[in-house]
Amino acid sequence: MAKRKKDEEYRTFQDEWTEEFAFVEKAGSAVCLICNDKIASMKRSNVKRHFDTRHASFASKYPAGDSRKKACQELVSRVQASQQQLRVWTRQGDYNSGSFAGTLAIVRNGKPFKDGEYAKTFMLDVANELFDDLPNKDKIIKRIQDMPLSARTVHDRSIMMANQVEETQVKDINAAPFFSLALDESTDVSHLAQFSVIARYAAGDTLREESLAVLPIKGSTRGEDFFKSFMEFAHEKNLPLDKLISVCTDGAPCMVGKNKGFVALLREHENRPILSFHCILHQEALCAQMCDGQLGEVMSLVIRVINFIVARALNDRQFKTLLDEVGNNYHGLLLHSNVRWLSRGKVLSCFAACLNEIWTFLEMKGIEHPELAETEWLLKFYYLVDMTEHLNQLNVNMQGIGNTVLSLQHAVFAFENKLELFIMDLETGRLLHFEKLSQFKDACTASEPTQNFDLHQLAGFTSSLLQSFKARFGDFREHTHLFKFITHPNECSLNTADLSYIPDVSLRDFEAELADLKASDMWVNKFKSLNEDLERIVRQKAELASKHMWTEMKKLQPEDQLIIKTWNALPVTYDTLKRVSIAVLTMFGSTYSCEQSFSHLKNIKSNLRSRLTDESLNACMKLNLTKYQPDYKAISKSMQHQKSH
Repeated sequence: MAKRKKDEEYRTFQDEWTEEFAFVEKAGSAVCLICNDKIASMKRSNVKRHFDTRHASFASKYPAGDSRKKACQELVSRVQASQQQLRVWTRQGDYNSGSFAGTLAIVRNGKPFKDGEYAKTFMLDVANELFDDLPNKDKIIKRIQDMPLSARTVHDRSIMMANQVEETQVKDINAAPFFSLALDESTDVSHLAQFSVIARYAAGDTLREESLAVLPIKGSTRGEDFFKSFMEFAHEKNLPLDKLISVCTDGAPCMVGKNKGFVALLREHENRPILSFHCILHQEALCAQMCDGQLGEVMSLVIRVINFIVARALNDRQFKTLLDEVGNNYHGLLLHSNVRWLSRGKVLSCFAACLNEIWTFLEMKGIEHPELAETEWLLKFYYLVDMTEHLNQLNVNMQGIGNTVLSLQHAVFAFENKLELFIMDLETGRLLHFEKLSQFKDACTASEPTQNFDLHQLAGFTSSLLQSFKARFGDFREHTHLFKFITHPNECSLNTADLSYIPDVSLRDFEAELADLKASDMWVNKFKSLNEDLERIVRQKAELASKHMWTEMKKLQPEDQLIIKTWNALPVTYDTLKRVSIAVLTMFGSTYSCEQSFSHLKNIKSNLRSRLTDESLNACMKLNLTKYQPDYKAISKSMQHQKSH
């Protein structure tokens, strides 16, 4: 018993160790005052060994006795002063929170990490003047000076906030009944392939579209490479792939290949059907290329003329001077880009508005393009101007975050109806929907009343465009009833094939609950009210769009949130119907979110920041794209408070 008691005393911290070996007790461990190392096992032999081997110079400089005792007391005083200063900083203000707020502003504005020091200098200069009449001016400036915002600090804290946002995303996805993915790939400024992964899921009454990751693909870009990279990420973050409903891609072979495409490999891995959609915006752009195919000679000449003027600096300056002299609203021509959805329409509209000046300029330069004065060529040209404008309007209507597959499908079907109307418009010669073409025809008729115009050829071009639309969007047409269910459940009848893509949904329960819903006037009227609200929002959007009030349009309640709130209002007796509706609402109809992420990627990883690491790029992208607000105060509380050095 005596030996056991002696051992217990021997393993507790002894006060004399402070004066003998410069150690103190902190949080149950012996901590060296000289190097701040911890000794886990509190035995005199361990403490003495550390002191003798690591701090022999200290021992020789301060021999055992009064000199060492005095030196150790000074070390203790320094530690206590440091702790006291830390408590003062904590009472004065949270430097970490201020640093996190500054970091978030820097990252979300696409600025480099080193701009933290510039931001701090800016704040100090402004504060020195702005608070000159305040009695606590020095205190304010001192707090700004003490706030850490070095490049390393901004880098580390951006990653901390991105990790917190990622944890919240994964937590909400695991809590959601289903989720869908939008996937696309692009190459950054350093020729590295970047794989954008966007998820859509329901969190309460809110449908969220969140960037899960931008995965670097450093080798080949086959379907197997994308699949391997995604699966490694999914396993690392514990994504519930059993809840995955659909995948939307750009339709590239590496994504939708029959055997080795990403979607095929994902279906094989999950061993169940997963819906796959070809981005509706990409399909619309492919249909629009029909205009280039049939009217290629028109677009080719337009591009040649534009390149002659814009690509030569002297020509470009002289042409801009000519436009200014005649008072043209345009100040120059636009270069055409095949990869930009709206480029063709904008280039043609600008060219049409400057056509007289272009003809004059080419005459001045001695360049002959007789087609620019030929009636047949001009008919095709003005037809192309009007048609591309209609196509651009369709594209713009389908852009944006939060569009449901139903609204995107309706936009395409409505445009197909318009194309049939355009064909009739051209065949009858009314030209009510071809403003530029009608103006040109009226001008020609006024100068030469007997002139005939072959508009049937233009009607044939429109008919071919309509056939191109009819031949595409098959993946959307196939599931029309499923999409319509979210707003008209009492009018839809879904089959086993429609429900086979939604896990844990029983056809028996679905049919029974749907029968109950159709018999309830209260819930049927609920969806009638929903459709009235959706009609009101569409009218408001159209009115604001006509006035180009885009900021006000963003303030309108999103349609998808209105729909999900209506479904969440239903009692638990309709749980199966609610699961089906949420599954449909999570589906992506386009990869617009991915394209938006690539715009941010181009801004963040520019020529001036081409060496940005993958971890830093992913953090910057996540903080720029997320709708979550990082809780940096919570992160700050878990950290040691420190001021700028």
